Amino acid sequence: MYTQHLPVRFEALMPDQVLKKSSIDEMEGLRKTHFLNRGAQRINKSLGDASGLQNIGFHIVEVEPGKDSTELHFHHHEEECVYILDGEATATIGESTVAVASGDFIAYPAGGEPHKLTNTGDQSLRCIVVGQRLPHDVVDYPGQQKRLYRNQNLSWSLVSMADIIQPEAGQKT
Repeated sequence: MYTQHLPVRFEALMPDQVLKKSSIDEMEGLRKTHFLNRGAQRINKSLGDASGLQNIGFHIVEVEPGKDSTELHFHHHEEECVYILDGEATATIGESTVAVASGDFIAYPAGGEPHKLTNTGDQSLRCIVVGQRLPHDVVDYPGQQKRLYRNQNLSWSLVSMADIIQPEAGQKT
């Protein structure tokens, strides 16, 4: 029989790695408005940041009725997913929309269709949002005709899709 002997002060060893429900409930959360969509307003509790995660983001997100979770977008390199805790929403994925509610899961593969959630209920939409945190990513906002370049240790760059050119650089003759 295996018996594990834990130190008397186990919680003192990893205080940031274990977030108790009471602490999560007390977190104020960060109010965010998307820089390309004033109607995309949410409260974000980053449990990943609070616990020291660096390669994935893990967030509890709240969106008020009538608001979007974000601007319609897709990541070329990062995957995201959402699990609905409470409330009702419309998930827009590409040209399709689907009603989602408590207990539903949504996967957004890298390079997939543009997506967003809109709270269509009469109460706050609460969900868990998980996403990769790669050092580099490219995000398209098709409704705005914008592309965002995010590169480690550099400022983000937002460009108009109309200004993007595809040079034939690096070709050997």
